[in-house]
Amino acid sequence: MNQYIEIPAFFVRGGTSNGVFFRLQDLPPQAQTAGEFRDRLLLRLIGSPDPYGKQIDGMGGGSSSTSKAVIISKSTQKDHYVDYLFGQVSIDKSFVDWSGNCGNLSAAVGAFAIESGLIAVKIYNGIQEVKIWQANIGKTIVAQVPIENGCVKEQGDFFLDGVTFPAAETKLSFLQPSDGALFPTGNTIDEIQVPEIGNLKTTLISAGIPTVFVNAADIGLTGRELQNDINNNSNILKLLENIRAAGALKMGLISDLSEIANRQHTPKIAWVAPSSDYIASSGKQILSNEINLLVRAMSMGKMHHAMMGTAAVAIAAAAAVPNTLVSNAAGGAIESVCFGHPSGTLTVGANVVKENGQWQAQSVTMSRSARVLMRGWVRVPCV
Repeated sequence: MNQYIEIPAFFVRGGTSNGVFFRLQDLPPQAQTAGEFRDRLLLRLIGSPDPYGKQIDGMGGGSSSTSKAVIISKSTQKDHYVDYLFGQVSIDKSFVDWSGNCGNLSAAVGAFAIESGLIAVKIYNGIQEVKIWQANIGKTIVAQVPIENGCVKEQGDFFLDGVTFPAAETKLSFLQPSDGALFPTGNTIDEIQVPEIGNLKTTLISAGIPTVFVNAADIGLTGRELQNDINNNSNILKLLENIRAAGALKMGLISDLSEIANRQHTPKIAWVAPSSDYIASSGKQILSNEINLLVRAMSMGKMHHAMMGTAAVAIAAAAAVPNTLVSNAAGGAIESVCFGHPSGTLTVGANVVKENGQWQAQSVTMSRSARVLMRGWVRVPCV
């Protein structure tokens, strides 16, 4: 008796990620508030820390895209339906990072809120707009959830590179995704000091998620890399982490470089290059005239198999502003950008304005898809 805690939960794919979704009210009372008990519960549930990196004894899938937990509750904010809290669970370390959002799983929040009974569908066929409060970063996301015969529509013909099967399209709008000024330093291009290479040009942006952009050529890369090119190279992984740390310090996210070890989720680091032909991980041929630029990004110390949704927000915002590394790689500022990533391509749009000499992002829009993979109870050994 009392060897396990059983918790109602959904296992859900959102975009190119999946995670375990909970209603706040269904968590054990001690886990309904932030703190050590909640973190220990989620770590054990996901199967971390795991020195083997597989999370076999948990719900995680051994990658940053599949080591995630989401807590949803009725919103405390005016004119919003639900509050959405995201936890990025470390795979090999004993901590949960609450410092940012997951843009991919954002696509599943509206559907989960409907399926779990947190909100009622108001239409029979069409689009149900769900206004979401992203509690990690204090921002609004609007999801356009497709409805068919009074239920969430999951089947469709929308293909998302990085996801094997087609599904129904969910459009997302990230409203005012930057926290104040779009560029924390006030500059569209900065220089940071990196021990291995000295001065390095970067674009440091805070939209969707804080992100450090560098030119691929400046760090010996092409922008055409696939996962094994990076994840099996300890030297480049170390270099990228050092660049990420230096960028975080310049952005004011950490006060000492040693702090980056406990801040895996933010900031992200990505490298950009002008458009070029390449073969995606699926074997699909991507032609240079189909895209504006190439982008590769890191998530939790490994190169992402596609692109994080929040990083896509940062890419779109940076592409829309003149003289960033991103817009320069694209050949100039562009409001709707199509970029090549390891699994294929993604198109994202941004509306940016310059006020009082500072760039701000009004909104970023993209399309994703989502599907409930399983619902029931997760069983967690008592923590």
